[in-house]
Amino acid sequence: MTRPEIDKFTGTETTGHEWDGIRELNTPLPRWWLWTYVACCIWAFGYWVAMPAWPLVSSYTHGVLGYSQRAVVAADLAAARLDRAPQTERLAAMPVGAIEANPELFGFALAAGRSAYLVNCAQCHGTGAAGARGYPNLNDDDWIWGGTPEAIEQTIRFGIRSGHPQARDSAMPGFVADGQLTELQARQMANHVLDLAQGNAGQPASAKLYAETCAACHGDQGQGDPKVGAPRLTDRIWLYGDTRESILATLTNGRRGVMPGWQDRLDDATIKQLAVYIHSLGGGK
Repeated sequence: MTRPEIDKFTGTETTGHEWDGIRELNTPLPRWWLWTYVACCIWAFGYWVAMPAWPLVSSYTHGVLGYSQRAVVAADLAAARLDRAPQTERLAAMPVGAIEANPELFGFALAAGRSAYLVNCAQCHGTGAAGARGYPNLNDDDWIWGGTPEAIEQTIRFGIRSGHPQARDSAMPGFVADGQLTELQARQMANHVLDLAQGNAGQPASAKLYAETCAACHGDQGQGDPKVGAPRLTDRIWLYGDTRESILATLTNGRRGVMPGWQDRLDDATIKQLAVYIHSLGGGK
């Protein structure tokens, strides 16, 4: 048997491994590290036995202690619901428009509504409710379907074009795609809409085309109509962008944005909390 080579500088045996002329020393592990490693292995084995640890085909090992973090969270949530039950029941029984007049319930609704907003609404409207292209900004005073607490509650509860029988519904037609306007007329209309947003009267020909095609929903002066979900065209707040190209795309193919209804996902109290919180952001009417 070949004797291990001894490193001439340290006097330590080598393992026989060599990389680029560097030989590996066969230095034993420190005793403290070795015993720490053994202790960790013993602890891990005990943890596997006592606590949920190993995944199975359709379940997992529950451990002899029967501990479950899911059960702990469920118990904490149940305790929180029980603690909030008196305020929640009072809020659910009260019309949403009357909540702001009750300082105690209003404060409770704001706090709970913000939490519900971050869980259910921030993914589309943003954590600060500033929205994005195709998702309305909830901080401004531009409401397609109205900004009263009652109108906001209606929108949250049933959604917009969500398929619910009571959902808000309106159709911005694709005038070019449907053959109602030519591409030239659509460009004239886009220019006229930009003129309205800038406070200008526009060209007579395009104004006549607007009166024949758009005024029935958006109003003769572009003031919009929340009763039918027609946006106001005289401000500079745009859901899909304020460029001529984006307006032309709307006139060409229409818009069919969808907001889900939360009637079957959230309870009445949570929907009212959301309505109160969103109304409080500064843009409510």
